[in-house]
Amino acid sequence: MPGLSAATGGRILFGGDYNPEQWPEETWHEDVRLMKDAGVNSVTLGVFSWAKLEPHPGAREFGWLDTLMDLMRDSGIGVVLATPTSSPPPWMGRLHPDTLPVTEDGRTEWWGGRQHFSHSSATYRRYAAAITEDLAARYGGHPALTMWHINNEYCTFDHGDEAAAAFRRWLREKYGTLDALNTAWGTAFWSQGYDSWDGILPPRQPHYMKNPTQVLDFRRFTSDMLLECYVAERDIVRRHTPHIPVTTNFMPLWSGQDAWRWAEEEDVVSVDLYPDPRDPLGAQHGALVQDMTRSQARGPWMLMEQAAGPVNWRGVNHPKPRGLNRLWSLQAVARGADAVCYFQWRQSRQGAEKFHSGMVSHAGEEGRTFQEVKRLGADLARIGGHVTGSAIQAEVAVLHDWHAWWAGSQDGRPSSHVDHPDVLRAWHRALWEAHLTTDFAHPEHDLSAYRLVVVPQLYLLTDAAIDNLLAHVRGGGTLVCGFLTGIADEDDRVRPGGMDARLRELFGIRTLHEWWPLDAGETVACQSFTGSLWSEEIEAAEDAETIPYRGGELDGLPAVLRRGRAWYVSTLPEAEALRDLLAEIAAGAGVRPVLDGLPAGVEAVRRGDLLFLLNHGREPVTVEVPGSHRDLLSGSTPTDKVTLGRYGAAVLQP
Repeated sequence: MPGLSAATGGRILFGGDYNPEQWPEETWHEDVRLMKDAGVNSVTLGVFSWAKLEPHPGAREFGWLDTLMDLMRDSGIGVVLATPTSSPPPWMGRLHPDTLPVTEDGRTEWWGGRQHFSHSSATYRRYAAAITEDLAARYGGHPALTMWHINNEYCTFDHGDEAAAAFRRWLREKYGTLDALNTAWGTAFWSQGYDSWDGILPPRQPHYMKNPTQVLDFRRFTSDMLLECYVAERDIVRRHTPHIPVTTNFMPLWSGQDAWRWAEEEDVVSVDLYPDPRDPLGAQHGALVQDMTRSQARGPWMLMEQAAGPVNWRGVNHPKPRGLNRLWSLQAVARGADAVCYFQWRQSRQGAEKFHSGMVSHAGEEGRTFQEVKRLGADLARIGGHVTGSAIQAEVAVLHDWHAWWAGSQDGRPSSHVDHPDVLRAWHRALWEAHLTTDFAHPEHDLSAYRLVVVPQLYLLTDAAIDNLLAHVRGGGTLVCGFLTGIADEDDRVRPGGMDARLRELFGIRTLHEWWPLDAGETVACQSFTGSLWSEEIEAAEDAETIPYRGGELDGLPAVLRRGRAWYVSTLPEAEALRDLLAEIAAGAGVRPVLDGLPAGVEAVRRGDLLFLLNHGREPVTVEVPGSHRDLLSGSTPTDKVTLGRYGAAVLQP
């Protein structure tokens, strides 16, 4: 299947969502002039255009889109053409209420916003297939078409009757018999045993807590149903244009999709990324999402959406300070992006997102936002031919799995303060601040390419995943795991001993007596650091090396255990301590940082033969880089030292 390179042509794609139906036609020509001035070479059309394309059932109004496709062709700007199926027209919900999703407490989600569709509705799927078929037939041969974008940010849940019937079909296919389902769901508890498939519902609002495995399976089902919707539209456009790559845009760390499985069905993996410009860890959040997306893509990926300035959905929507948009965009390229795009091209004057920034803001072409966009476009043109298609080599893998997240985040657990994404961010931050380049991997993936495998937290692990971790250590690799890992099997059944016996043996844990979760703000002292969030009462094997707790109920018991090349951390060390611990473990595994002695706030990433230096601080810094290099951004040839200004960047070629 075609990949991202089929659309880039050796360039970094630069542009964004273009919604010209919001503007009079005379504005379109002005847009093209500004796009060419900014170096835009790609726009996404049609994401929210269903009511414009099909104003009433069965109608087709393509004339306006014909004009735009031809205008883009004549201007040398490629089109990522979207199917508009994320936002059905009002007439669909009015005429076909079965297409509307239902919440767990029985409320219908009405039209008037977006994503108001039931993934299980046969009526919705029929209309979605029809509009997709007609778009593909009409524009499949158009020379401006470079990529298909299916739907937008799949994120709907549905607890309605049609979804319930689909859920039952999904369960019958998975389990085969009611006995198998009752065993997997543990329905002997609370008298929940099912005697008929018809008695099974989605996990609607109960009197008290829900069955955890029922909820887990419903999460899996929802991801699969949304994926069915994507695949149905993808297959339609592929039939017409097998040479054109297909994508849909992930939301970072969105809990509703098993993105590992989804990525296997995409030609191009793309993501929407909106770090808060006021967040001191915004750059680290960006790096995490970029590393994860690159790993799902197994190579170059697409930044489908970011903001040129403020968004509109935070309580207070801060703009990006001067230079930050450029810096974060270059960070994405450093970590594997071959496309840097925005929502949206021109800031809207009406609608729910009129205060969400655009590449052309309300201030127009003289505004700071557009002037910075122009500078970025020039930068990307300078480096594109040197970087597109190149790889990033990582010797560290961070393991992440949506099923473990789903299972570990339900009610009735030892601590509601333990949040899977927060733990993941803390561990990735430690590696990022240690300047260790990381991939992400599924726990059942081949890990043989990595010297160090890091598991921040995987509450649920299959037997295959556990065998994979053991094999990694037996093969000479190093493993470090955080707390609450290997607790449950794939049915959310707690393993005997509170942790899989093979893992206890691996880490040197004789007995895991009790989990000791910590209250918000509570800490626990350890020999060389302070921990928070969690602690455990562990009895270590005689040959395990330990770092003990100091004081309190767990005094003298191990906070950290090591047996050979396997480490277990039973609390969340403070940020600097976790960074130092992982840096020490990495060094012992033979993993070196990208550069030594980097100033605080400076990020260094190697992509291919290029070294990206990114200053995330507001003050100028000097970075020592041995040897002579050419900075592709400035054209200068620095020797031994590179000076980076406020939010400055350099892309060094040896």
